[in-house]
Amino acid sequence: MSRSLAVNQNAVSVFEVLAAYAALTKPRLVSMVLLSTAVGFYLGFGSGTFSFPFFAVMIATALVAGGSMALNQYLERASDARMIRTQNRPIPSGRIRSREALVFGSAISLSGFFIFIFWTNWVSTLLAFVTWASYLFVYTPLKSRTSLSTVVGALPGALPPVIGWAAAQGAVNFQAALLFLIIFFWQMPHFLSIAWMYRADYERAGQPILSVIDREGRLVARQMIVYMCALLPVSLLPSLFMLTGVPYFFGAFLLGICFASVVIFAAPNLDLRARYVLRASVAYLAVLLMLMVIDKI
Repeated sequence: MSRSLAVNQNAVSVFEVLAAYAALTKPRLVSMVLLSTAVGFYLGFGSGTFSFPFFAVMIATALVAGGSMALNQYLERASDARMIRTQNRPIPSGRIRSREALVFGSAISLSGFFIFIFWTNWVSTLLAFVTWASYLFVYTPLKSRTSLSTVVGALPGALPPVIGWAAAQGAVNFQAALLFLIIFFWQMPHFLSIAWMYRADYERAGQPILSVIDREGRLVARQMIVYMCALLPVSLLPSLFMLTGVPYFFGAFLLGICFASVVIFAAPNLDLRARYVLRASVAYLAVLLMLMVIDKI
């Protein structure tokens, strides 16, 4: 009986360790990165089978993205410990030591770059490195210094579909730039809603983001509306530049109107309605990318 109990305890312990390392990679965020990368590859690919290059870039992106998330948690371990929302992350909760997180994040990042270098092409490899480096060494330190960090962070956040496009074509062009702009403008109302919902946490961590500076929320709401107004016309451009067809155009227009309506509805009372913007933003992007895939010319 005691041996069986010990085996079960060991199994639980191993599972907890694996779960902690998985949490270190932020799987939900990585899944969004992979979705946009896959759509970028699909739109950039011509005809024929693309199984090997597709799986190569997806595995490489997953490793680099997961590694950057782990290294981000290593760099932000002190602020994470001060925020209620992040206190249970693997490092501040004590499930993983900071040195272990550093080694793990570095190892899987290097593994991803290895795959990029040898099984994709130099353009996608360079874009992946720029994304990884700017996220960790530009955006992350800026979070504790300026409210503009949100805009800066949206730049590497918008590169995954371009990485997918580059892996398919070996180059980037204006159509790939359109994908970048769509994700860039989409991120702003998405992240501003999160920032408003958890503004007390960000203030506690000493991060002067816009929602901390703008206590009444007027500027935050205005920024949401401005970026939404930019997103709507930009989201229609793929059809005008022969990346998608007419059904996508009208679908994107209706989606944009719906998303804009939610943002405008939420703007006067972000305390109660910021969560609506967050949920609508996730649904908007998922459906928009689906329309792109379905309506590819």
